[in-house]
Amino acid sequence: KGASYASVYTQSNIRSENIKWNLTNTKDKVNALLINTRNANAFTGKEGYKSINNIASLLSELLTKKQIHDEEEPKKIKNKNILFASTGTIGETFPEDKIKSALPNLVDKIKYIQNKYIWIKAAMGILTTDTKPKLSMEECKISGTPVKIYGVAKGSGMIHPDMATTLGFVFTDAKISSNVLKKLLKKNIQNTFNAISCDGDTSTNDMVSIFSTGKAKHPSIKNPTDIKLKDFDHSLNLVLLNLAKRVAADGEGASKFITVNINNTKTLEDAKKIAFSIANSPLVKTAVAGCDPNWGRIIMAIGKANVNINLQKLSIKLGKIKIIEKGQILQSYNEDDAAVYMREEKKIDIVVDLNTGKKKFTAYTMDLTKKYIEINADYRT
Repeated sequence: KGASYASVYTQSNIRSENIKWNLTNTKDKVNALLINTRNANAFTGKEGYKSINNIASLLSELLTKKQIHDEEEPKKIKNKNILFASTGTIGETFPEDKIKSALPNLVDKIKYIQNKYIWIKAAMGILTTDTKPKLSMEECKISGTPVKIYGVAKGSGMIHPDMATTLGFVFTDAKISSNVLKKLLKKNIQNTFNAISCDGDTSTNDMVSIFSTGKAKHPSIKNPTDIKLKDFDHSLNLVLLNLAKRVAADGEGASKFITVNINNTKTLEDAKKIAFSIANSPLVKTAVAGCDPNWGRIIMAIGKANVNINLQKLSIKLGKIKIIEKGQILQSYNEDDAAVYMREEKKIDIVVDLNTGKKKFTAYTMDLTKKYIEINADYRT
């Protein structure tokens, strides 16, 4: 019967044709999401957009026939009731005919009873250079009614926050309007998909969407500040953050997952600048890959973030190991202990405390290995 939905898209000045299509979609509800891999449909011009329209025409026709066959009260599915997501190589001719030839079989296989196996297949089906599927599931309550929130995502390279940073799709049976979903998604994207970075590059195809089928039997929600949404809001953030962390942890060639905690800054913007200056630094990321506790590289990254710093208040830790306290290296600091931590732990925590305010931000990234270069050097060859 269609779903309320909301999406956030890449802020890149060059956008894929499917993003352009979605942005012209003014419907309050959608009936289908079609995702393709191996071709980004970016920098394909009018022909790429025309292909989307042609695919939408065929898919809407097939879905309408499916409705007539399966539903007691069938509805006509229109082109504008369909959203598209694409991921893959930029600038190559979009394989319209290949996709169209696959549609009848896809529609025939639509299941009305879902299970985890189907979710895993969907997550597997959208991978590119990813090494594993990315899923997250939470259950919560709205006005005492159980509600499910399931999500899948893909992303491994070309990851940096500038709205979202990959492809992510969240589905819920909650009864929430598109307007409220839009506000919830925009808020919860900030410390989840907008808090990860693998290599500092933002894609032409970045897209995160949430769909609400309205099947849960609770009073409809029309205000994003409704107290009845508190549990749902928290659970939605957990799903998005879980997916985002999985993207960062599966960064191309990654051997370690890095959390960068910036605490007690004057402004949130200051915290973000420092967090991503560290998270995107090739020197910091290669030091982690080499298990080298070279804290001087963290100092470098903090310094180039263009944030006012009181050195006498600066503190730095690797995990629980204190290195800098009040702007001075601790006499008790033992680099051998830090080296053991870097070598033995798969999850590395970098903690920076400016002690100049009360704002904080956490970014998530991974180390930079030789494998990253191999993957991207061989991406098309």
